Amino acid sequence: MNLAFPPAPVVTLEAMSSNPFPVRRIFCIGRNYPGAGGAGAKGEEPIYFMKPAGAMAQNHSTLLYPTGTADLRAEVEMVVALHKGGRDIPAARVDYDYVFGYAVGLDMTLRDALEHARSEGLPWERAKSFDHSAVCTAITPEYFCGNIAAGKIELTVNGEVRQSGNVADMLWKIPEIVHYLSTRVELFPGDLIYTGTPGDAGPVTRGDVVEATVAGLEPLRVTIG
Repeated sequence: MNLAFPPAPVVTLEAMSSNPFPVRRIFCIGRNYPGAGGAGAKGEEPIYFMKPAGAMAQNHSTLLYPTGTADLRAEVEMVVALHKGGRDIPAARVDYDYVFGYAVGLDMTLRDALEHARSEGLPWERAKSFDHSAVCTAITPEYFCGNIAAGKIELTVNGEVRQSGNVADMLWKIPEIVHYLSTRVELFPGDLIYTGTPGDAGPVTRGDVVEATVAGLEPLRVTIG
């Protein structure tokens, strides 16, 4: 096929003892921990938004501080990587049939832009989908770590603990999230799901070193440039 210009390179993440994982789409679940972002109880259905694959940033990166904001936040999340897709996926089949593995991610957010969007009833894209807004470690395949339903999740900034919780506290569990998303859109191999964050981490600024850990997975470390 002759194209108008060369297509963009495939966005990939390293994967333990595997070929690189090609990223197709990024789904992010909001308000999925008690008290996170005003959530206190499980709603009627999960809240989700999306980031483009081009927003991905690798572990050990230096993230340029975005323009047009005075309130950049870094929020730790457990990331689920799918190697099988479909529609109306039964929750009982998710863990063993659909999950390729897990990783540690950061949902980078322009909090001032987000609050403005919420107050005006506007889309969240400017606050959530900017360059390098989805940081992720290499993926640990499920056959190495098993199905992760519990484990400590923590974020530090310059060594100070900003977020701490347990993935067992997620209001919507991974099988429920995958099932729900598959009833709204067709899921595909290469889709990533950021599963939510435990509370507010506070702002980060230039020079800060952000570190995050989830349930014994590869630790994440980036610097705000």
